[in-house]
Amino acid sequence: MKHTSCRMCSSTNLVQFLNLGSMPPADTFLDDEDDTEDNFPLRVMSCQDCGLAQLDYVVPPEILYCNNYPYDASTAFTAQKHWKNFADETWGALAENNLVVDIGSNVGVLLQAFKDKGAHVVGVDPAENITKIANAHGIETATGFFNKEIAKTIKNARSQASIITATNVFAHIHNLGDLMKAIDILLEPRGSFIIEAPYFVNLVQQFQYDTIYHEHLSYLSVKPLVKFFKKFDMQVYDVQEKDFHGGSIRVFVSRMGVFPISEAVSDLMKKEENAGIHELVVLNKFAKSVERNRDQLRDLVATLKKSGKSIVAVSAPAKGMTLLNYCGLNKDYLDFVTEKAKLKIGKFTPGTHLQVLPDSELITRKPDYALLLAWNFADEIIKNLKDFTGKFIVPIPTPRVV
Repeated sequence: MKHTSCRMCSSTNLVQFLNLGSMPPADTFLDDEDDTEDNFPLRVMSCQDCGLAQLDYVVPPEILYCNNYPYDASTAFTAQKHWKNFADETWGALAENNLVVDIGSNVGVLLQAFKDKGAHVVGVDPAENITKIANAHGIETATGFFNKEIAKTIKNARSQASIITATNVFAHIHNLGDLMKAIDILLEPRGSFIIEAPYFVNLVQQFQYDTIYHEHLSYLSVKPLVKFFKKFDMQVYDVQEKDFHGGSIRVFVSRMGVFPISEAVSDLMKKEENAGIHELVVLNKFAKSVERNRDQLRDLVATLKKSGKSIVAVSAPAKGMTLLNYCGLNKDYLDFVTEKAKLKIGKFTPGTHLQVLPDSELITRKPDYALLLAWNFADEIIKNLKDFTGKFIVPIPTPRVV
């Protein structure tokens, strides 16, 4: 479904600055190599009124999240450490009562960290296969999309929440107005709504175009968020930059006037202004850099292939599927993909139809080069694969061999 108005300020003054073509959703892994799939446009627009960067085509969430969703947040140690630190940094400072609710809670890694600190926790996630795992681990999780009805159910059964989190989820939601109505029901008067997502400044400055895929409808910066939350009598009272997923922002939101507003909010808005991330001249230059990265990476892989080198890909995150499809790196270039996540092993990558095998195959088959798709976890992955005798190709921000 093409959407012609800004999902934060409703302006129709949207201008396209990047077109990555059409491709299948990044997490729709295939059971069979010969399965067919639907492709959808992947175009990024800039709102000329509030500054939000966003996709103009919305794939129904039922397609994206409800059919054997393959992402398990517990597989990366770096991520587990990050979520533990999240709970450590926010629980004691913000908890008015004992309830934390996580929207899009996956298998409950963040909620487990809060639970370990003594909190009562409830998760909400639309993927039934994922919520079964969470509940089996003792994290109470409702299956469904977070909405007013679920908010009322949790409130009536428990209480209002002191903390509601939406980490790497808020940017996935199309109807943000409905989300905020549900937040208003469930968040206690002095509670905090905390979102986290890759920071658009980093995406632009480091050419992180693989972060763009159909689940990520919005690409967050502070300026449009401040304007958006004011519509609901809420305020962004603090923002923290985090070295996670290539550089993220953690945004703290409350009802108007509850907390003093940190200088960090205006500081980051100034940073965005200086970086020019809301200006078309900067965004168009970014688009040219994306094309250059694609050409450089494809040339590097093609040159190695022509010289007789064997090449595979390591890890199969959603961002990696954007990179493979946009760069046209299919079975003509890569032999297979290896993964740690059991939910993806044995399946085939969307669009390129590369078989996903266990990481152990990297050691057994000894390819010459491995394209590192989860470059944001490069240190952890390279350490885990210390017995691999070949070389790694890191694609972002500039393709290089390590």
